[in-house]
Amino acid sequence: MQSEPTVPLYNAIRPARSTFVDVRGLNYHVHQWGSADLVTPTRGPLVLVHGWMDVGASFQFLVDALAQAEGFHRWVLAPDWRGFGLTATPCADTYWFPDYLADLDTLLDRLLPTTGYPQIDLVGHSMGGNVVMSYAGVRPERIRRLVNLEGFGLPRTQPDQAPARMLQWLDELKTPGSLRDYDSLAAVAARLQKNNPRLSADKAQWLAPHWAAPGPTGRWVVQGHPAHKHVNPVLYNVEEVLAAWRAITAPVLWVQGAETDPHRWWGQRYSMAEFQTRLAVVPDVRSVLLAECGHMLHHDQPEVLARHLSTFLG
Repeated sequence: MQSEPTVPLYNAIRPARSTFVDVRGLNYHVHQWGSADLVTPTRGPLVLVHGWMDVGASFQFLVDALAQAEGFHRWVLAPDWRGFGLTATPCADTYWFPDYLADLDTLLDRLLPTTGYPQIDLVGHSMGGNVVMSYAGVRPERIRRLVNLEGFGLPRTQPDQAPARMLQWLDELKTPGSLRDYDSLAAVAARLQKNNPRLSADKAQWLAPHWAAPGPTGRWVVQGHPAHKHVNPVLYNVEEVLAAWRAITAPVLWVQGAETDPHRWWGQRYSMAEFQTRLAVVPDVRSVLLAECGHMLHHDQPEVLARHLSTFLG
């Protein structure tokens, strides 16, 4: 076994508390900073939703930076999506985008009933950014301000791809997936820094026990269901997605890292020019490019991101 690191642990300025809520039959874990007492008619809750293979605790650094922004006193909530973190894993072998929207809708009903609560400010990162963009078009009356942190969407698909995609999915179901485990928290933290070299050692060490947990053998296991890695047999329909984007009524802030390179995910199948064409259908959108920042914006530049959010959210 490796010895644990001597790196000073990140000191959370505004520690979260954990709550669990029944959401569509799943025990959903939600990180909360502050309480409903902070809600006023002009200052609604701030909801943060994470990306693929991440957890709600990932927003701690951003929440701390927001806490230091002048006049920013908010009730902030960040759930772990189904099959991630401490949220229960469904009895399923595939994850569908409609489930994320339904989970978010139900969670808001449970915690923030529409009667007596102002509109919310909603922030989503990566996969979460894709979810909140669709949700804001489906439930526009619920959202006051919307922030998309690098939720680019996916490459356009064609109907003739459907048979091969379905076959790939069927074949993947025959082999149970697994996620790598680690012999220590130090190894988990090292993996987080390998994924994102801009993540400082103290933040990686703080995030490690939220991103992974001890398994039956004592090794540290990533808190994510392996089925998240299965291909989706349902093709991504750009026209359906853009129909929702056009229906968004809230002002939208698009935030991108200057060092993000989408080509490493999609090659030539999806260009930034095509994404900008899609983004242009949103009625009210403004864009920010963060220098010295990659895909994990809330880890790379939490203070800079917090300043933009504080200004945009008001």
